Amino acid sequence: MDVFKNLEDFQMDVLKEVGNIGAGHAATALSTLLDKPIDMLVPKVRMMPFEEICESVGGAETVVLAIFLRVEGDAPGNMFFILHLESAKNMLRNLVGLEIGQDEAYSELELSALNEIGNILAGSYLSSLADFTRLNMSPTVPSLAIDMAGAILSFGLLQFGEMGDQALLIDTKFLEGENEVQGHFFLIPDPESFGKIFTALGVEAP
Repeated sequence: MDVFKNLEDFQMDVLKEVGNIGAGHAATALSTLLDKPIDMLVPKVRMMPFEEICESVGGAETVVLAIFLRVEGDAPGNMFFILHLESAKNMLRNLVGLEIGQDEAYSELELSALNEIGNILAGSYLSSLADFTRLNMSPTVPSLAIDMAGAILSFGLLQFGEMGDQALLIDTKFLEGENEVQGHFFLIPDPESFGKIFTALGVEAP
């Protein structure tokens, strides 16, 4: 039986609160890094089967930019922050203030900036989840890839071994004035980690 079908509204509210607090931490860190006010919203938090991740970002053959890393500690797993290429360029142009070329290529400076933003996001969401669960969870150094969504997830499976079959999706919107950029943040705990996380959140697994 799927544990997530048993999640009550208030339990999903806890996960949304984790996302909101993580977004608040990330917004503060990004505002400090960029020296201007950045707001972040979490419009949607939900659980989804692993195989639906590609569909949620436009399909397995959609080319995306992904920042991915391994979560270590009491509840190991994998994290992916996925942006459509246009969103990534908009983030660099509008939020970071870099002069962006018209082609699809990325300079080392652009990739470095995106990697740092992904690092801040991962650390913020993980520290928020760790505070709620009182579990020790820390991110490894992130990697960045531009490829088809299906290829990126397949590479993640090869690099990190078996992934869990469920993902926590946290939709993320970055706002700076009238500028808005949307990204998709996925936490995919290892199979044995889900029980630890939800037990720590007060959710009984069947």
